[in-house]
Amino acid sequence: MAAPPSRRRQAPFLIGLVLILAALPVGWFVFLREPPAPLPPQAPQRPAVTQAEAKKAVELVLSSFDGTVDVKHGEAGDWEPARKDMPLRPTDVVRTGRGSWAVVLNGEAVELRLEAETEISVEELSNELSKVMLSSGLATATVRGRSNVRHTFILKANGAEAEASTAQGTFTMSNNGKGTVSVGTREGDVKLTGKEGKFVIVRAGQRSIVRPGQAPTEPAPIPSTVFVKMEWPKVKKLRAAKLAVTGQTDPGTRVMMGGVIVPTDADGGFTLNLDLKEGTNAVQVTAVGVGGTPKEEKRELVLDTRPIIEPEIPW
Repeated sequence: MAAPPSRRRQAPFLIGLVLILAALPVGWFVFLREPPAPLPPQAPQRPAVTQAEAKKAVELVLSSFDGTVDVKHGEAGDWEPARKDMPLRPTDVVRTGRGSWAVVLNGEAVELRLEAETEISVEELSNELSKVMLSSGLATATVRGRSNVRHTFILKANGAEAEASTAQGTFTMSNNGKGTVSVGTREGDVKLTGKEGKFVIVRAGQRSIVRPGQAPTEPAPIPSTVFVKMEWPKVKKLRAAKLAVTGQTDPGTRVMMGGVIVPTDADGGFTLNLDLKEGTNAVQVTAVGVGGTPKEEKRELVLDTRPIIEPEIPW
């Protein structure tokens, strides 16, 4: 049975209405919807920082110096005159000559001053650690604490089982080159380690001594004046041009005569071997410790080798 004419006429209308309703969401999406905001440009990816790079060794810098100062790059290198702001890396060696000094910096973390006739070598450098070997001589380290990175400075003594370390403070170490080491602290606390890992804490105003093969002594107050005692000749005029004068000071104290270092033993004993000239000879001995006022000893020694004329005896 055929559908009525009215229904046949309504069918196209209904189909068109359905198509219009279906097209409304598509038209809104295409024509009326706001386009999404553009994505911000992406920064180029940074390469990952490895642990080795994070602890990349930093450089020491030879900041300032006066007199004769030489540097050697590595054990096989040749000595060359120092230059201002010269970079120093592990295995480099610095030495100061007679009457000279030098200052080495590790950024703002460490300042190391080398006195005359002192030799150091760089062992290890990083953002967290500086390690330097004091072969001989006298050096003063100032370590400044930083809030973002804890930096530890270690000063080892060559030829001795001794090392001093601190993260903040100022201390002086002397090494006679034969295993006797003295450490005096001016500010902060310093850990001084000796034989078999035994250590003491040397606080501000104290000193401790490490003798060959021994543990550090108990820290004691630094005397206000360096101790030195000389055994001068008791006669006013000397007949021999060669003279040996003995003396005594504290272990680890540096003794100088005329600017030349005089060797000392483990107990602080030393001998001056003098070559006198005819007439008056001025002799000056200076003792410098890891704290306290340096001590000077002066003496005029008279050499008279003229023949002694016996007075004539009248008969």
